[in-house]
Formats: sequence, C-alpha cells, structure tokens
Amino acid sequence: MKKVIVSAFEPFDNAKTNPSYEVAKLLPEKIGEADIEVMRLPVVFGLAASILETRIDECRPDAIIMLGVAGTRTKITPEVIAVNIDDARIPDNQGNNPKFEKIDSDGADGIFSTLPVTEIVGEMTKEGIASELSYSAGAYVCNDLFYRIMNYLKTKDLCIPAGFIHVPNPSDSEEITKSELSISEIARGIQVCIETITNS
Repeated sequence: MKKVIVSAFEPFDNAKTNPSYEVAKLLPEKIGEADIEVMRLPVVFGLAASILETRIDECRPDAIIMLGVAGTRTKITPEVIAVNIDDARIPDNQGNNPKFEKIDSDGADGIFSTLPVTEIVGEMTKEGIASELSYSAGAYVCNDLFYRIMNYLKTKDLCIPAGFIHVPNPSDSEEITKSELSISEIARGIQVCIETITNS
C-alpha cells in the first residue's frame, strides 16, 4: 500500500481558519491504493519543514504534497519551483520576520518540484476544476517549507515525488479575493492531484 503525506497549515495573520487545512481534512483516508496522512504544520519559518522532515524519516512516504493558501489567486496552482529566499511581508506565528535572507547559504537558487505538475493541471482541467501552473510560491512560509523539503530530499538522495500546491480561498470565504470553487471542489481537485501522482 502506498502512502502519501499531505501537509497543510494552521491559521495565520489573524484568520480563524486556513483553507489549506480545511481542504486537507476533506480528503478521504484512502485514494486509490494510497493511504493519505494529513499533517497540520505551524506557520513558522524552518519549524514547519523540521516537523515534516521528521515524519518523512519515520514513514518514508511514496509522495509528499504540501498545501498552502494563496489569498490573491482564484485557481488551484501547483508550484513549479521553490526559491532560496525568505522575505516575510508579515511576521510568522512565532514573530520571525526575515527580510531577503537566503534559506540555505550553500543551497541552489531554485529547486524544481518533482510532481508531474503539467499532468496534474491537465487532469484537473479535464474535471472542470480551475487550475494553472504557478512559477512563484512567494517568499513566505509556503516557499520556505517547499524549498527546505525539496533540498532535504535532494541532500538525502530520497527519490520521493514532492511539491507544493497553492489553493485559493473557497467561494464561501469572506475574503475579497476568492475562487468560484467551493471547499469541496478544491478538495476534489487535490484528490485528482493525488490520483495523478500515484498513477504516474
């Protein structure tokens, strides 16, 4: 039986919920032949990655999908690349506020997702789920987690497909920018992502 870790984040910036975790909670425990393990990570530079790295070492999953919310987007957006920079627009949930700092002073400037991102977008589009590729995961905790995990897998020589997917605010959100997709439709999109990954 395959195992897929799906990580998502706690609320931040005075929000009551985080759509990434609300989506992750809606995923079934099994998708195809894969057991799904959902993790709720803190919105803290470095710490989120450290927690996920520990779990990767413990269970050696077959794939890793990291979720986060992109409040200015209206589609599900698989990220193509993580960049080696932290540049916080607001402090994280422990008050850390890095400004244009390298995540790893000796690391690559960028590391590509190892998920089949083009295929993922294609499959979601077939299902009528609004999706497109993104070439910037920002410079906040989402990108920090993405970069650190990809760098960790590369350094440890672990051939585990992994990558980051940003989800929009759902249609019933009180936020100004939101998707036409409901929370359940976004969750269906992530399920399609997992099906695509585990079948590829």
